[in-house]
Amino acid sequence: MKTLSAGATLMLLAATAAAGPMTVDLKSTLLHNRTAYIPPQCYTKTEDDTGAVHNPCFTCHVRSRAPHYINDDDLQTAYSFPEPALENPWTNLLVDRHAAVAQVSDTEILDYIRQGNYLDENGRNLLAERLADLPPDWDVDGNGTWDGFTPDVTYNFDRDGFDIGSDGQITGWRAFAYYPLNGAFWPTNGATDDVMIRLPEAYRQAEDGSESRTVYKVNLAITEALIRRAPVPIEPTDERALGVDLDKDGTLGQALNIAFDWAPKEGRTMSYVGRARLLQEAGEAPLSAGLYPLGTEFLHTVRYIDVDDATGQIRMAARLKELRYMRKTRWQTYFDRKEGALAESKERVDFPDRIALFFGSSEEGVTNGTGWRLQGFIEDATGDLRPQSFEETVFCMGCHGGIGANDDDTFAFPRKLPATLGHGGWWHWSQRGLYDIPEMIRTDGAPEYAHYLAQNGAGDELRGNMEVISRYLTETGELTPAPVAAFRADVSQLLYPSPARALALNKAYREIVREQSFVKGRDATVAVQTNVHRSVTQDQPTGITRPVKAWYQ
Repeated sequence: MKTLSAGATLMLLAATAAAGPMTVDLKSTLLHNRTAYIPPQCYTKTEDDTGAVHNPCFTCHVRSRAPHYINDDDLQTAYSFPEPALENPWTNLLVDRHAAVAQVSDTEILDYIRQGNYLDENGRNLLAERLADLPPDWDVDGNGTWDGFTPDVTYNFDRDGFDIGSDGQITGWRAFAYYPLNGAFWPTNGATDDVMIRLPEAYRQAEDGSESRTVYKVNLAITEALIRRAPVPIEPTDERALGVDLDKDGTLGQALNIAFDWAPKEGRTMSYVGRARLLQEAGEAPLSAGLYPLGTEFLHTVRYIDVDDATGQIRMAARLKELRYMRKTRWQTYFDRKEGALAESKERVDFPDRIALFFGSSEEGVTNGTGWRLQGFIEDATGDLRPQSFEETVFCMGCHGGIGANDDDTFAFPRKLPATLGHGGWWHWSQRGLYDIPEMIRTDGAPEYAHYLAQNGAGDELRGNMEVISRYLTETGELTPAPVAAFRADVSQLLYPSPARALALNKAYREIVREQSFVKGRDATVAVQTNVHRSVTQDQPTGITRPVKAWYQ
């Protein structure tokens, strides 16, 4: 296989950028990168020039917990790629954007990121309006109507984290706070984000079909208990009105928590409340530990990083980089999921060069094979939101369903902040940021973020975030005690970048937007990333010999 040198690659990339934005065909299902589901971080050089080994891989590749049966901790030890993925397709990691960043003033980039592209200054849903007046090149099936998801969150959250619509009623979306996943999702590595959950109407209604905030709160708490596999505190709730023994104390009284008690073979099960309980009894609303209700939706926005002019504090920007959506459209039993995972594992051994196949379109979304449909919107060259192409959506698939660290194909909700931090952990980051949030403790007792720094010797997979390295690690890769102790009580000190770094990353990412080169990678990087393989050999050892366990093990 003939490959370009790094210098020739950079010249080619520069010529491509100078030619103008790449053309994005929203109707095509052709993949230029046939393995777009394998993310850039998987090409990390885990051994450095001194022979030291770094392990960022355990964030994703670990032994799972049932009913997620993908045990892929072996991927910490080897680059087990199919043949089409051996050459690194994420060439945006090799671009030097220093000159482009230097040409953009701080004022210019702040003006850009503070202009909303989802909601305008009056709260109008700009994206919904564009979808209602559908551009022909967005209309994949040619029927003149947008048949995919139309984003409807208003970003008007009350003290319980519920999104309130223009009619004064809840839209069903509820924001929750969570511990950002290690590595790329730390804001210091390029973006702020948020996540909201919405359960179907039946889970928001009393048994007579009327809207009930109490019923919805309880059903969300039950869902949280099922996903955490642990009890969840709730505000004092009258079990007699709901007809369910929520705390499993044997009586219908006042409950202060949802007990997790799931052992069907021993006759111990759990129940939703309200109309969902009636549907559950009729077999139409299945309930299982570790699984979300059928019809559950998640909305995830990825944003630029804003900096408060007065305080210098980091906050979410008005402008979205992406709006990501997923909905559970098909129920899979434990047997279904285990059978699918075993079949996938067998295929990996029998046909190591066979790539994953995905179905769908930019309009209807793409299915992940385990019951979820994913769809997204991303900036066009001018900064307005457009649907993601089929290939840009396939990019999301490697992380949602195909790795061991998932819980029912998700990350954020299992990492939801505990109720002890206020409002049950239900709030939006615009209401309260990461400031004064204590570090999460792993099941084995280790502080999670310090553990990641120690295992990886860096604050990002590619070891390009020198700000984190210089603050928290010594020249030999050991943790620096005092700074590490400080973020134990306030994770913002680690997770938020300095204002200067935040603005530089904003500027770098906007260059990718202008190029529309997302299929080459969407990481906000200023410098050429040196700790990334241009190519690997199949099953090439990573240098990691003992896989690290997941945070929940």
